[in-house]
Amino acid sequence: MTMGRTIGAISLVLAMSAFLGGLAAQTDNTVQKAPETRSVWDGVYTEEQAKRGEPLYYRECSTCHGEALEGKDEAPSLAGSDFVSSWNGLALSKLFDKIRLTMPKDGPGQVGIQQKADILAYVLSVNKFPTGKKELPQKSEELKEIRFESKRPEGKTETTNK
Repeated sequence: MTMGRTIGAISLVLAMSAFLGGLAAQTDNTVQKAPETRSVWDGVYTEEQAKRGEPLYYRECSTCHGEALEGKDEAPSLAGSDFVSSWNGLALSKLFDKIRLTMPKDGPGQVGIQQKADILAYVLSVNKFPTGKKELPQKSEELKEIRFESKRPEGKTETTNK
């Protein structure tokens, strides 16, 4: 093979490698896209789950947080504009983890994870976030994909996911 043909063959191989590498990079970018996030306005808990959470709330939480979730002494309110605005923009996992790791104050381990998810569903219902068809997950990793938003996004109706 002559020097010219060798250089041509090498150039062709390099060009094809660059082309195929570009295709692979495009494919990788498609795979690596972040999952679409949802918000509390997308119906992230069921009505049944919130109903299960209500008696649990009264038994495990109301002593400190009040019968109407209004807060008492040092325990913050779990309903109303102050509560909603304090969690605005955060992942729902932040609120769930606070409940999971620190509540009730006298023994966080005495209430199970499923029960805590049910209590959170009840808190969301009291704050008038819409219900949906799937229960609120009990894993923080899954709740990271749900944003706590204080205001209903434009175009979302209360019956969007019922």
